[in-house]
Amino acid sequence: MNIGITCYPTFGGSGVVATELGIAMAHRGDDIHFISYALPSRLNILHERVRFHEVTVTPYPLFDPYPPYTLALATKMAEVAVYEKLDVLHVHYAIPHAISAHLAKQILRSEHLKVITTLHGTDITLVGRDESYLPITKFGIEVSDGVTAVSQWLKDETAANFATQKPIDVIPNFVDPERFKRHDKSAFCHIFGGRPDDRLICHVSNFRPVKRIMDVIEVFEKVTRVVPSRLLMVGDGPDRSRAEAYCRDRRLRDRVFFLGNVPNLEEIVGASDLFLLPSESESFGMAALEALASEVPVIATRAGGLPEVVDDGVDGYLLPIGDIDGMAARAIEILSNDQLQRAMGRRAREIAIERFDVSKIVPRYRELYERVIAGAPVG
Repeated sequence: MNIGITCYPTFGGSGVVATELGIAMAHRGDDIHFISYALPSRLNILHERVRFHEVTVTPYPLFDPYPPYTLALATKMAEVAVYEKLDVLHVHYAIPHAISAHLAKQILRSEHLKVITTLHGTDITLVGRDESYLPITKFGIEVSDGVTAVSQWLKDETAANFATQKPIDVIPNFVDPERFKRHDKSAFCHIFGGRPDDRLICHVSNFRPVKRIMDVIEVFEKVTRVVPSRLLMVGDGPDRSRAEAYCRDRRLRDRVFFLGNVPNLEEIVGASDLFLLPSESESFGMAALEALASEVPVIATRAGGLPEVVDDGVDGYLLPIGDIDGMAARAIEILSNDQLQRAMGRRAREIAIERFDVSKIVPRYRELYERVIAGAPVG
């Protein structure tokens, strides 16, 4: 099967899932063509069945300051579809990718080429609900040949907010347990100046307001007064400068480390003792899943699709949004009890493999591709 995949190449959940899906499909014998304006952040392997096609927008004064990326993307999609004989264009994030894919089909006047749109979260809960984008987002969903959502919560939100009857398959995100697993933390304690028995707390995100990274730091500040700890902040984004300034003002720079977008993410997560994800909203919580697979208990908010990933009281805890005191108390409870921390970690990995192993989820996408290509009902 020849599959085109379009995603945002940045360090975010939709790009991560799209890239990991493409790599997994390639390992199973499909030909994968990534189409985007830059190389996806996790596309860091060479594989004979994976190709990258860069979208370039021709500079022209008339287009300033808004170059027509949607049109350039549609043109590249049509070009790749013809020359690589694509069966499916699988786009991640509705805006503008679903619209570009629809335009590519119209350019080619093709009934053979199918479009599948995967909804990831803010394309529905934030961007898509904006009055400027709601009609075009709904249109992109309804003209797709197949639509998936990464959680039941997101499917329900889509149906409610867009009043659409479009069938939507729920296919959750997935994790490779061979990649995300427990790692020795002694080297990291040495690197970050801690003692061998210091606890490592981790957070991974794109540092946008919805991730509430100031909550992460305030929770850590309370925890480290009781349990000697180090906080590893992985990722980058608009709220990083504010967070770094807070750490300087509160004299936390020797205990909070901003690492940026690191290539060895699985080693850092797997060496951690606890993962914090106090987001205001998460359609799924990919970072939480990767932590769970690494035997790391997760403290997160009871928001969006997170209750579909984290089992409260089993492999972590879920608390109300903004409950810094509650999160800190739960963190101290876990970090102060080695037996509890290890038990939660073991159960976390068991649940992650049982529900979200890549070997179980990726075939569901392939089955969807086959149904869409055959013209069978979806949803």
